[in-house]
Amino acid sequence: MTVKKTILCVDDEHSLSIQKVLLETRGYRVVTCNTAEEAFATFKLGGVDLVLSDADLSDAPATELAKRTKALSPEVPVALLSAQKWAFHTDAPVDLLLRKGTYAPVELLEHIRLLLVKRRGPRRVASVAPEHRDQAC
Repeated sequence: MTVKKTILCVDDEHSLSIQKVLLETRGYRVVTCNTAEEAFATFKLGGVDLVLSDADLSDAPATELAKRTKALSPEVPVALLSAQKWAFHTDAPVDLLLRKGTYAPVELLEHIRLLLVKRRGPRRVASVAPEHRDQAC
């Protein structure tokens, strides 16, 4: 059995419910938060494989959340979703920036899958032992 990847979603209540259903139906474990402070406190507990956040949080810019999470765990991918153009001109260490309303849910899922694969690295193919190589042909 494969271990479910954990995605920390940070957004308003309505968007979180949509993201949660979308991600959980695809086999991800979802942890939700409404503020950057709550999200960072949750992130520090560990076990998060990817952070997916709205760029416009109520208590702090998500770019600050991205900087803090990357400082703690640079290997964890951070994806920001924004309705504003300004988010796309940021120096924050994010792995993905998407403009809300410009992508289909399947595209978001594919981006998330690719970010998690990059974090894990390529799967290693089991090599055939040299003494069995000739027998396999």
